[in-house]
Order: sequence, then structure tokens, then C-alpha cells
Amino acid sequence: MEERKACALLKARFEAAGFHIAENVMFEEDGMRFEMDGFDADARVGYEYVTDEAGDSWDVDDAVQQALAERRVKGDLFVLVVNETEAPDADALGKRADAFLAELPKHDDDDGKDDKPKPRAKRATSSSAKKPAAKKAKK
Repeated sequence: MEERKACALLKARFEAAGFHIAENVMFEEDGMRFEMDGFDADARVGYEYVTDEAGDSWDVDDAVQQALAERRVKGDLFVLVVNETEAPDADALGKRADAFLAELPKHDDDDGKDDKPKPRAKRATSSSAKKPAAKKAKK
């Protein structure tokens, strides 16, 4: 599958999931530097379709892919990296994108609702902070 068509498919899938994708974004963090095919900087979600045509394998090498995987586990950056040999056609690429998107934490998609899951500790703290205020108001 040629890179241009693959990136158009990925952009459509990610935007349908509520992300605001900028194309061909220079990404540089923690020693990684490469042009990401698509990235939503606010949500920290993106994709890279690695092809020989685009020469991606030299800057999105195994070390970069490993670093991206580690950042995903930490929960601070979510980048789908797909090699053209792993998803050579639209059907295979669509399945990979859908599986990736289904595993992401919920995000705020500008529908007016905060869809981000709140960590348990923060939830407990905020509700316990509200209870004493409510008791004081009743007195």
C-alpha cells in the first residue's frame, strides 16, 4: 500500500475516533526525532506508517519503536507504528488502526464533556474535599 493512501486511511480512522490530526509533524522528545505521519499534540496520540518508499526505517528504527512502546506503557504518548509488511493493504491497516484506537484511554473530543478517565486517587480526593464543604454549608 502506498504511503499516501495509508496515511489518508489512518487520518480518517483517527479523526473518526475524535482526534484532531496534524499531518507530517516533526516530533522531537527524549532523544527521539522523526517526522510523524499524523499526530494530535493535545491528546498525544499519533501514527507512523513505515515504508521503504518514504525511507522511514532509518529514523523510526527499532530503538525509536521501543522508546515509543515504553512511553505508551507509561501512558504519556500513544503512537501506532505499522510497518508496510505488517499491513500491506487497506483491510489489514484498518484492522490495526481500529485495534489500537480501541485500546486507548478515553479522551476529550471537544463535545463539551471531559471523557478522560480520572485516576482513583484524584477522584477520592476531590469527593472527600467536597463532602466537608457541603457539611459546613449545612451548619
